[in-house]
Amino acid sequence: MAPRLFSCFKSSKKGDVPSIKDYHHNNNAAATADEAAEEQRRGGGVLVELFSSQGCAISPEAELLMSRLGRGDFNLDVPVIVLAFHVDYWDYMGWKDPFGSSQWTVRQKSYIEALNVDTMFTPQVVVQGRAQCVGNEEEAVLSTIADAPKFPSPTFQATFQKPSPETLQVSLTGALRSKVDQQGVNIMVALCENGLVTDCPRGENKGRVLSNDFVVRRLDKLCYVKDISAKKTISGTLNFTLWKGFNPTKCGIAVFAQDSSHHIFGSQSINLPSNL
Repeated sequence: MAPRLFSCFKSSKKGDVPSIKDYHHNNNAAATADEAAEEQRRGGGVLVELFSSQGCAISPEAELLMSRLGRGDFNLDVPVIVLAFHVDYWDYMGWKDPFGSSQWTVRQKSYIEALNVDTMFTPQVVVQGRAQCVGNEEEAVLSTIADAPKFPSPTFQATFQKPSPETLQVSLTGALRSKVDQQGVNIMVALCENGLVTDCPRGENKGRVLSNDFVVRRLDKLCYVKDISAKKTISGTLNFTLWKGFNPTKCGIAVFAQDSSHHIFGSQSINLPSNL
């Protein structure tokens, strides 16, 4: 029997979108406010987070939807950045997800609490940290993305090095293109991998070959910033421990700004160079 607080499927119920903090408003300069409003209308990337598990029978449908979404099959008006977090609370069902992590379970739990959802479930999609829906319901996912607030994409430039065979060093320099107030935001960097294929001999997906894209392998904070202008240059370096079979041609990073309420204020994706 599944744990009382977990579910592998849940009826669709789009989360309420909290009020948007306007990081671009300038009471003393109407022109600046108008430019910022136009930026927000044009919009940058929308961050879509999938919470999934190879131990959930419904999750493969959501994984396929995310793969299509990430490669642009739906011709949306805004770019979409997909991150797939594999949780670990279904590992007891007979199949241990090789990409599952308690760290991602904790991240999902923070969204469950922030969005006032009564149950942790898979597959769940969270958009811009502000609204959620069932991850295998195409119409609900696309509608949630369309309704999400848009923010300018950051303009980070990345330098990648391997100081050792087991370590990837990522150095970033750029601007958020969004003004940050005294509440501040964390600049987060996710290292993800595409083209993963797993034969599943046990569990809810026994006998299936599971395909996964945009799987988050590492997530870390680059820095915390507050009281900065949209053009302020931000720099930082992270070191990620690599996994066996790391292939840079299948990997990329996502950089995003997230506040203490878990709201996303701009995101950007960068591919890794193939010659690492």
